[in-house]
Amino acid sequence: MSDELARAAELIHGAGALLVCAGAGMGVDSGLPDFRGDEGFWRAYPPYAKLGLSFEELADPRHFADDPGLAWGFYGHRLALYRATVPHQGFALLKEWGERTPGGVRVFTSNVDGQFQAAGFTGVAEAHGSIHHLQCLENCTDDIWPADGTRVDLDEETMRAREPLPACPRCGGLARPNILMFGDFEWVPTRSQAQLDELTAWRREQRDLTVVELGAGQAVPTVRRYAELASAASGALVRINPREPQIRHGRGVSIAAGALETLLKLA
Repeated sequence: MSDELARAAELIHGAGALLVCAGAGMGVDSGLPDFRGDEGFWRAYPPYAKLGLSFEELADPRHFADDPGLAWGFYGHRLALYRATVPHQGFALLKEWGERTPGGVRVFTSNVDGQFQAAGFTGVAEAHGSIHHLQCLENCTDDIWPADGTRVDLDEETMRAREPLPACPRCGGLARPNILMFGDFEWVPTRSQAQLDELTAWRREQRDLTVVELGAGQAVPTVRRYAELASAASGALVRINPREPQIRHGRGVSIAAGALETLLKLA
């Protein structure tokens, strides 16, 4: 075992509580597409390559008003994909390790896919919302409701959704995912904020907290910043990232590898 793996195993084994901080790289080993860069995104979604549309362009909330078939084609496909995806073994390992600690385990993630809940985790803070919850496009209400039972009929040749599209149960207008998109001023943050408040209260009660950060890049540094903040007092940070593993000021353990590969070695 390398020195880095040995140090990481020691931090996890000696933890009083475990905080898992996860970015998009956590889901790659479950078979979810890597949206890093236009080429990676277009490999996952060839119809968008033909249209020359990037992930950032599609993840723009204005499409729900301007072209709802395009918008729900993209998010409807992702909703079905995430529902069908089975979390990889690394999720179970993290849950098991956290449950052995006196303070338990909590999760902070920028992912909207619901993989941690599917793996049996409770206490998950979803900083950017969840594709498994909806809100009204017109903000007739600040209600957020589960997408259970919501199905989107998709033409996979064009990646456009067919009518009927998901609707708000209150006004009957168009619904949208309760996800923070790019340039999004209409996202209803109350569900995510309640999760974050609960996580903050939990953190205040913990001693000897170890943070395990997985697959969180620098392009959207939400997860990296939170992991660094949570581990600032102790330096008990394990950063697992195949491309961007660097840790500032040596405050933690840096492992340049994928999530599942590393978690299996630690196990």
